[in-house]
Amino acid sequence: TADDPAARVKPRATPQRLPKAIPIHEVEAILEAASASDGTDAGEVVAVRDRALLELLYATGARVSEAVGCDVDDLLRDDDGRIGAIRLRGKGSKERIVPVGSIAAAALDAYLVRARPALASKGRGTARVFLNTRGAPLTRQSAWAALQQAAERAGVGHVSPHTLRHSFATHLLAGGADVRVVQELLGHASVTTTQVYTRVTPDALREVYLTFHPRARSDEPTAG
Repeated sequence: TADDPAARVKPRATPQRLPKAIPIHEVEAILEAASASDGTDAGEVVAVRDRALLELLYATGARVSEAVGCDVDDLLRDDDGRIGAIRLRGKGSKERIVPVGSIAAAALDAYLVRARPALASKGRGTARVFLNTRGAPLTRQSAWAALQQAAERAGVGHVSPHTLRHSFATHLLAGGADVRVVQELLGHASVTTTQVYTRVTPDALREVYLTFHPRARSDEPTAG
């Protein structure tokens, strides 16, 4: 058989796309926008729910499917009765415990007291934390729609279901968190998956260079 030169040509590797994270101020704008209500009682209930959901996603780095799959008993309280952590079920039904910060915990408690009972009264009873307006468990698609709507109101574009998860990981690593700790929080089986968050974009690299290199700025005095 004649040698086929094309068989020796290695295909070009597909470049690995960096996870899409957004700045902290855009995350905060989305979280604030989630609280927007149309002024009706029903609208207020949904707004309280959506704020709690999005606060939880950013506070824990949970996948949307993990968040909507949580039961009330998965909200773990400390000795003072405050929500301190949540039990998440990831890929392969693998469980992990993730801390919940005070702001997200307060939003969750507000939802459990002010909104969930009203939603639960419309349904047949479920242990799920997040409910829709018919009292049934909130779906992944509805949770994604809530994030989209909040982002639109905040004027933040190009969000995806993983936007808050990506931002959670990126902001932790930028703040000095160990990559293996972030791996555990995200529920990644391999640290290699988490390490993609440690890669910097060209813009970020340039900003660091301009900030720290002593001769990078054009306004530096030159020798006369």
